[in-house]
Amino acid sequence: METVSSKNKTFKKLGFTYLETAEIVVTLNTLLANYQVFYNKMRNFHWNIEGPEFFELHEEFENEYNTAKENIDIVAERIRAFGVKTKFPLKKTLELSQIKEPTKELTAIEMVREVLKDYETLHNNMLDGVNAALDSGDVVTEQILTDFLTHLEKRNWMFTSYLK
Repeated sequence: METVSSKNKTFKKLGFTYLETAEIVVTLNTLLANYQVFYNKMRNFHWNIEGPEFFELHEEFENEYNTAKENIDIVAERIRAFGVKTKFPLKKTLELSQIKEPTKELTAIEMVREVLKDYETLHNNMLDGVNAALDSGDVVTEQILTDFLTHLEKRNWMFTSYLK
């Protein structure tokens, strides 16, 4: 087991060096920021959906923010497993996130399109993380992100079907 020092603090990694995990941590930090903005966006969609789709989409947006909330914690804890603190004030989160909040009020259909657009961003971010994990032989992060991708792709199919 390797011991690594960081700013006078020592932490241990099971088989990984700080350099081996640097790219993984960068992608996980981006995923964490993306998920935090996505979570907030889904809460707002949940609260502000109107029209004939209200009951169905109100519940689906709640499912989305609950999944995002769970995944945020998993990602943050994985980053901590590498000995890195997750210091994410709101300003840093908004700067780092590739997912943006809408600048205008959206219809129900526009909200679903936003979800699908955000899925693409999350998907690409997760794939970057999988590739970084595989390059380092980090099967745990790879499995976590593969599980996220499995769920995301199913939800993408469902929301895409909803639009047809």
